[in-house]
Amino acid sequence: MQLFLPYFNEACILASAVAMALGWFQIRRRRVEAHRRLMLTGVVLAALFFVTYVAKTLLIGDTAFGGPERWRLPYQVFLQVHSVLATVAAILGIITLRAAYRENFSLHRRIGPWTASIWFITAASGLVVFLLLYIIFPPGPTTDLFRAWIGH
Repeated sequence: MQLFLPYFNEACILASAVAMALGWFQIRRRRVEAHRRLMLTGVVLAALFFVTYVAKTLLIGDTAFGGPERWRLPYQVFLQVHSVLATVAAILGIITLRAAYRENFSLHRRIGPWTASIWFITAASGLVVFLLLYIIFPPGPTTDLFRAWIGH
């Protein structure tokens, strides 16, 4: 289960990004209903990622960087930038969803492209984090979230 969850999480976030990209494509073609369905699918997949990531972190722990020492500092800086972008994307996502739900399409149209763009950057940087943690280098030890985030 410990090794399965990171792959499942990454699949959720990548599928979320694909759904959102397709949703953006649909709205550019004025296909509002397809846009709505795809964006909601993306949001559900992102929420599934978040819930399973938090559960894994709380129940199992987080994986520390297992690569070479000379990569540790650049990795930690990259991870922290990714974390900040993910937080910004989540906050903007909530604002964007709320605007659509309240039919404030003026606000939705204004911030939606920013939200999606930051989300795509976050998904791509998350993929890099995943590759560095599990594919390119052997996974480091499982540790609590705070220690993994600061690099210990």
